[in-house]
Amino acid sequence: MLFKYILRRILIMIPTLFVTSVLVFSIVVLPPGDYFDTLVSESLASGEKADLTRIEFLRKEYGFDKSPVERYVLWVSNLLRGDLGYSFEYQLPVNDLVGDRMVLTIIVSGFTILFTWIIAFPIGIYSATHQYSWGDYGLTFLGLLGLAIPHFLLALVIVYFANVWFGVSIGGLMDDRFLNQPMSWSKFWSIMQHLWIPVIVIGTGGTGKMIRAVRANLLDELQKQYYTTARAKGLPPGRALMKYPFRLSLNFFISDIGDVLPHVVSGAEITAIVLSLQTTGPLLLRALQSRDTFLASSFLMFLAFLTVVGVLISDIALSLLDPRIRLQGGQTK
Repeated sequence: MLFKYILRRILIMIPTLFVTSVLVFSIVVLPPGDYFDTLVSESLASGEKADLTRIEFLRKEYGFDKSPVERYVLWVSNLLRGDLGYSFEYQLPVNDLVGDRMVLTIIVSGFTILFTWIIAFPIGIYSATHQYSWGDYGLTFLGLLGLAIPHFLLALVIVYFANVWFGVSIGGLMDDRFLNQPMSWSKFWSIMQHLWIPVIVIGTGGTGKMIRAVRANLLDELQKQYYTTARAKGLPPGRALMKYPFRLSLNFFISDIGDVLPHVVSGAEITAIVLSLQTTGPLLLRALQSRDTFLASSFLMFLAFLTVVGVLISDIALSLLDPRIRLQGGQTK
């Protein structure tokens, strides 16, 4: 049954990704103008003379003189071969451009997710098991405060006080001497030393959100009859809590995998700009601003692919975690 379900879902993913690719291509490519028009306008605005001969050559070389349908077919066929295209803004193949930034983004997002889990789960469990206590009220307030403060605003405040009070700059993910250098133990250690600021800043909002979700779902499970019966039969409180209510309250957490996977790759874009992080978020925003067609469209398509894969993983994990959820629809007898 599981194999048939996965196969059916993969077959459904094909038309989903096709429709998504059409939408992505339409949003990025079809509006009037392109990267070369932007380049000419910026050159004229700065008083420089644009090399029109080279620009016209690049238009023909990368198919910008073709019809939208032909350009779409060319773009999709390259994607299927693993070729993400060429970035005109950075004058590099997209595959080479996003490689190092992808690794840094995964490191930042991975540690941020771990930070969120380590903080949110114990606090959420405590708030649910000590409902309406002073500890519950205090932790709830902190969670709401984390939700209310935008990431980029918290980053600006930390950067300001670090410069004013301590006279240090906390931007970036590594020392300047490691920029554009291959990964090494020295570079990795430098990343670890700079990592804690973006992890705390980006993880604050996610931690507050997860605390509220853990508390709400766990409270719902603690009020059900099976937990009352388990306690009445003498099952220790800790074991009764972790074996049944806590496990079932994780459904929201598993179902969120579809959102977590693309977030791991894209990162917090505005916060990354404020903190000067060398991640993929600022790269995507710059590509959209400059109409860097291949970089923007291929990156968005990759995020869409991670989303549908994440949803599939979450559905399968939910069926394994909760026996009440079945892979096949229909009524039970």
